[in-house]
Formats: sequence, structure tokens, C-alpha cells
Amino acid sequence: MTTSRPDVTGYYHEDTGSIAYLLADPATGKAAIIDPVLDYDEKAARTWTASADAMLADVARRKLKIEWLLDSHPHADHLSALDYLKGKLGAPTATGAKIVEVQKLWRDIYNAPDLPTDGSDFDKLFTDGESFNVGEIPVRVMHTPGHTLASVIFIAGDAAFVNDTLFQPDTGSARCDFPGGSPQAQYDSIMKILALPDDTRLFTGHDYKHGGRAAKWESTVAAQKRANVHFGKQPTREQYAEVRRARDRTLPMPRNILHALQINLRAGKLPPPESDGRSYLKIPLNRL
Repeated sequence: MTTSRPDVTGYYHEDTGSIAYLLADPATGKAAIIDPVLDYDEKAARTWTASADAMLADVARRKLKIEWLLDSHPHADHLSALDYLKGKLGAPTATGAKIVEVQKLWRDIYNAPDLPTDGSDFDKLFTDGESFNVGEIPVRVMHTPGHTLASVIFIAGDAAFVNDTLFQPDTGSARCDFPGGSPQAQYDSIMKILALPDDTRLFTGHDYKHGGRAAKWESTVAAQKRANVHFGKQPTREQYAEVRRARDRTLPMPRNILHALQINLRAGKLPPPESDGRSYLKIPLNRL
């Protein structure tokens, strides 16, 4: 899978520390968008599209043809712009097949019987090991549970988009204390990532500017093996789980988690409008 080298452009979202990606095949001008962000002000419950529009401007400038709109998992910290971009580009939306398990879990938390639990809001659900193409570049889907039940990574040529499973080496790995999360499952997922060829480029879903440095989102498998603060010393599965659980106990819940999931589980669609034509969010009390 390392014979092809896609062009990768990252778009850092300052408010949430998220990175969206434009993955392009230089030979054909075909491309995919991964984990796009819909801007959101939680105090005013206001959405806008500046971040997604910046990606659209690049797509137009580079004359790219978007073939896929991809979400790596149901994000807890930002709203997904999949639905907005689908309206602009007409490309199909897709995520991992285990999204249905997360939909079932959160339908109960939200007491939302109208929340679909069959993944039908997405155009395509990818199973573990399934492949598709972006232009002439083969892309393999790998199920990487732990951070969420549904997390997947996309391996495109020599590039792997590792979502919120693995961060920059100085930051380590992502939390596993959301409903359905598991540090043991995340350990297994990270072991699969680190088994990729050493020169594989790894693109992370977040960066929090560790120690005040500039934002970074690219590393390699070799760099992660050598310097990752959670894996450089090659912990056992249970040693990692103990470290991860201790770290997670110190972290507050993302401020947008209860806002974001009822949108992201619908492929970026706002809840159906009510009688006044407006969409409303539900905030379950005392559930997290």
C-alpha cells in the first residue's frame, strides 16, 4: 500500500484543535475530504460554514473532483460538515459500519426514538478491511475501536488517517472514557497502526499544541515507535490501560459532546425541524 503517495492538505480548526483533511490523487485530480468541521458557537447555538468553505475554495482552485466525504468516527468535540459539503459537492458520505452500535447507545442516552440506528443517514458504511479508490489510489479501511466503538482509519497509499486514536508522539493517544470506549481495545488498535510500514505517514485528528508549540498533525510509524509518550517504552496491554484510565480521570468532557453527537450520528444533518421550522438540540441531564 506504500507505492502511491497522495497529496495531503490539513486544515487546523483552532477552536477545537481538530484537523480536517483533503486527500488528493495527483495523477487524476480526484480527491476525498476527511473529517470536515462545521463551525459552532455553543453559547449562541449558532452554526456557520467558514471552515468547510475554505476547503471548498481549495477544491475549486485546484480543480479537484471530490469522490468521497468521509468521517472517521462520531466526533464528540466538533460538529461534522459532511451534510453541508454533500449539498455543495454531491459526493457520497461514508463512515465505519460500527456507527450503528454508537447510534443505538446514544439513542438511549438522548431518549430520541427518531434517531436512526441503521446508518442510513450515511450513503456508505465501510466494514473492516474493505477497500475503495480515490482516483487511482487504493484506500483500505481499518476498524480501530477504543476511542469510540466505531472509529476507523483510512490507509491511502503511504498515508494513514488515524483519527483520534493516535496523536503526535509528544501527546500520546486519545481518551477512551466516552460511552463505548475501551483502553484495551485502543491498545489493540494502536498495535495495528504501528504494524504498518515504518515510513507510513500518519495524520492525526487532533493536536493541542503540547508545551506551547505550533500545531502539528503529521508523523510516521517510525517516529511513533521511537518517541510516543504512551508507547515508546512498549507497555503491555494492561499497563497501557492503567495509564490511559488514570489520564482520562483528569480530563473534563468536551464542551460540545452533547451538542455534537446528535448531529454527527446523522452524518452532519441537523435534527429534523419542528413545527416552527427550526431544529432543536436535546441536552440529557446527569447522563455523563
